[in-house]
Amino acid sequence: MEKREIHGVVFDMDGLMFDSERIVKYSWDVAGERMGYGKLGDNIFHTLGFNVDKRKRHFKDTYGEDFPFELFRDEYRKAFWEYEEKNGLPAKKGLHELLDVLAQRNIPMAVATSSSHAYAENNLKREGIQAYFSAVITGSMVTEAKPSPEIYRKACEALKVSPACALALEDSYNGIRSAHGAGMITVMIPDLLTDSSPVDELLDGKMDSLLAVARWIETIYQFTKGENFNGEKDICHQRTTG
Repeated sequence: MEKREIHGVVFDMDGLMFDSERIVKYSWDVAGERMGYGKLGDNIFHTLGFNVDKRKRHFKDTYGEDFPFELFRDEYRKAFWEYEEKNGLPAKKGLHELLDVLAQRNIPMAVATSSSHAYAENNLKREGIQAYFSAVITGSMVTEAKPSPEIYRKACEALKVSPACALALEDSYNGIRSAHGAGMITVMIPDLLTDSSPVDELLDGKMDSLLAVARWIETIYQFTKGENFNGEKDICHQRTTG
């Protein structure tokens, strides 16, 4: 991936910052079996990046309009919290290192997640990383879910950076489509979806962990801020103010 100046970084949350998607898959299996539908966890591969409304639509399209989604949601949330209480919700490899690298360079950060605000804030608080983020943009704050670019545009607005100079870190296809549509620099760190080919043409880079992203950022900032890597003025040398 080429070296370029970054004025802001926006993180997806589930599957990117926290190893939560596997727990969601497990909780959907548990909920489905409790309700007599069998294991439903594989549906997560079709709904990564969706908000609750889009996930509800997926389940009704797949299992019929009478699928009791509200009951399913209650059951899988119960299974999720039971698992988390017993086992915890682990941070992904390199999360803390990357946050420190960005903070040391005064690069502002935001979260853009389809999850609820309370869930997002609780995860950040529990991990002790709330203070790193200038903004947390959640599904309830936008009218259209990923792959719409709305959530990433809002995150860039909150950071007061141009999308062209902001890095989006994602693990899902819809998240990459959302960030690309917003005009951002896109990097995929695969989680449950290991094959990036459906979005390869939208990617500026693909890395195997947040730790690798941290090392890349360190390499970039060996250079002079405001200059690109041919010694010329970088198009991203000024932040937006609107």
